[in-house]
Amino acid sequence: MPGFVSPEPENDAPLNGASSTASKPTASKRRVRLISLSKIVPSLITMMALIAGVTSIQKAIMGDFEAAILLIVAAGVLDVLDGAVARLLKAQSEFGAQLDSLSDFLAFGVAPAILLHNWVMVDAGKLGWMASVVFPVATALRLARFNVAANHTEDTPQWKKRYFTGVPSPAGAGLVMMPLYIWLMFPNAFDEFRFANPLVALWAIFVASLMVSRLPTGSLKYLKLPDRMAVPLMGALTLLIAALINAPWVTLTLITGGYLISIPIVFRHYRQMERQYEHQTEDISSLAFGINEIEVAPTAEDDDRKPLDQSVL
Repeated sequence: MPGFVSPEPENDAPLNGASSTASKPTASKRRVRLISLSKIVPSLITMMALIAGVTSIQKAIMGDFEAAILLIVAAGVLDVLDGAVARLLKAQSEFGAQLDSLSDFLAFGVAPAILLHNWVMVDAGKLGWMASVVFPVATALRLARFNVAANHTEDTPQWKKRYFTGVPSPAGAGLVMMPLYIWLMFPNAFDEFRFANPLVALWAIFVASLMVSRLPTGSLKYLKLPDRMAVPLMGALTLLIAALINAPWVTLTLITGGYLISIPIVFRHYRQMERQYEHQTEDISSLAFGINEIEVAPTAEDDDRKPLDQSVL
């Protein structure tokens, strides 16, 4: 009589409840996520701007103010390019956004502050030191506010996206260095006005307040021109580059002066758009610093002092 033979287990079934290792992919079989080299081009441009900012600090410490300014200007150009290239290549990423913010803080916040401090604000006493601290802190606050707002763009009306909130950090760096441009044009004339060095510190604090304010300023991101203006625009950019090469301090002074003049013009245009799309306009104090939105929470004493409701008597 033949004996009873138990059936053999299937090859892919685990024995004694043990987990099968055949179904788990080994490290060599795991798929490696590949990215195109074009995806890292914007981050490479941002790193170039970061390197320019660090080198600008080095030049400022060494007293080479001209090279320090030009490196900050180069960082500003690279800052414009990295965003444009990222949108063109569809290579936006959270990593790139964070790297860009850190680069902007160093190149447009720390570098100009150290540059101005080593130039004249070191002789401005405590006011000069205060300005050297306030400006990079204002840059950090402005960038933090921008990053938070960038995550809630769906709540922003389309017409408001044409404006920045406050002066952007690259423009703020250009504005705060305006006295230095003038000094480089007339270096001997400033020797007679050394007593006015604290005015440079006050100027830096004023620019810092513009950066953290809520004043609307122009944004070129959504600016569109007719196609027939392409050739004249390229000609104007060529003229601007030639002027920066041959007469950088005069050109930078004119650019920053023109930007200052544009602030009230853009504000007036913002008011017109606000009246067109909104039911009521925002108060100027709120638009600048949000003053009328500040509320004082009632205390327990205030609750006790409230008159009794006559309806319950």
